[in-house]
Amino acid sequence: MPSVLVVDDQFLIRSGLTALLTAAPGYEVVGEACDGEEAVRLAAETRPDVVLMDIRMPGTDGIAATERILAGRRDPADGGPKVLVLTTFDSDEHVFRALRVGASGFLVKDTPPERLLAAIATVHAGDMLFSPRALRGLIDAYAAPAARAPHPGLDTLTPREREVLALVGAGLPNAEIAVRLVLSPATVKTHVHRCMSKLALSSRAQAVAVAHEFGLAARMR
Repeated sequence: MPSVLVVDDQFLIRSGLTALLTAAPGYEVVGEACDGEEAVRLAAETRPDVVLMDIRMPGTDGIAATERILAGRRDPADGGPKVLVLTTFDSDEHVFRALRVGASGFLVKDTPPERLLAAIATVHAGDMLFSPRALRGLIDAYAAPAARAPHPGLDTLTPREREVLALVGAGLPNAEIAVRLVLSPATVKTHVHRCMSKLALSSRAQAVAVAHEFGLAARMR
């Protein structure tokens, strides 16, 4: 049963999400927060499995709150909270910023209830989840990246590690990457771990962001 912290500055949305989760079998709401500061405090107190995080809130916004909640969690498999961003604004910039701080998924608030419940279960299981148009917008936005300083760890990646990182950026799970590259899933997992270590990344979501930011994922389309 995934425990969930609901974060939104609008009472009606917050209470509606809580009612939906309370009525659904297999979900437990451990708290509600109306802003980022309260979200950070309640996340520390209740230790939820998943945080449903709004982005635009007064004071500390959802991006900053997500970064603080996930701070210090170097291994995404350590049982710490996963953050699923929910917002009205399906923008490339919001998706990218959420990824950079370690969010595990991104959905717009008009997502049907059954898909939202499935999304919570997905990120709770350690996978990533994006609304189709959010992922499509992210890929389009970074398909032809502007000139930027190279990531300090990219030059340390082997050609195979770059291939794996590109496919991670395209949203493929390890099993599909293994099929694409004719590798074992265990080998793919090792490559992903080495990429994240060399690039000093704390989550697979951040690996997706880096792959898009530097144009690796676009080359695998």
